[in-house]
Amino acid sequence: MLKKTNIILAEENSRLRESQMISFHTTDTLVYYQHDSLFKYISAKVISNTVNKQKNYLMLNKGKSHGIEIDMGVITSNGIVGTVIDVSQNYSRVMSILHMNNKINARIKKNDHIGNVEWDGKYFAQGLLTDIPTHVNVYKGDTIITSGNSFIFPEGILVGTVDEHIVNKGDKFNKAKINFSVDYNNLYFVYVIVNLMKEEQLNLETQSDKNEQ
Repeated sequence: MLKKTNIILAEENSRLRESQMISFHTTDTLVYYQHDSLFKYISAKVISNTVNKQKNYLMLNKGKSHGIEIDMGVITSNGIVGTVIDVSQNYSRVMSILHMNNKINARIKKNDHIGNVEWDGKYFAQGLLTDIPTHVNVYKGDTIITSGNSFIFPEGILVGTVDEHIVNKGDKFNKAKINFSVDYNNLYFVYVIVNLMKEEQLNLETQSDKNEQ
């Protein structure tokens, strides 16, 4: 069983490295650093996961003692998974993208237009890209990625591809049905994203808010 687990993890590590434009350094603690040192990635095993509820969660076998904190993003080599919402010493709980209250800021890769990815609680393989400006043309197969406009997910992580552009006459914004790039019913290993610049970014944002008051 251990040998099988190591093989699966090695394959996942390989896919993650291949999916990124910037390669990673591997350490003995299974933490992966990007060359630009803005982020590191902590591997974790999924020990529980749901996809059939309106509000779905995962539990990971890593926690505070491994460097994981609340509001860290979680991904696989295929795309986004969710956000850490609670941690203990050795475990962490993740709000899945398959959660009615989760909203991920994203962009259409071909034209950089911003929208939000949400889940309508129906089918675990599909979600919605909302808040698309009415003048923006969206076509089946268009790639949706993270926008980078947050402290949680770096820019450019795959979210999914457009399945159908939904236009309702009179609406101020359009929607698109998307096929998620991750099979949320088949999660084994994931990576928790540590933003090494988060504290500095938050401090600057707080200071700017104070200056505007």
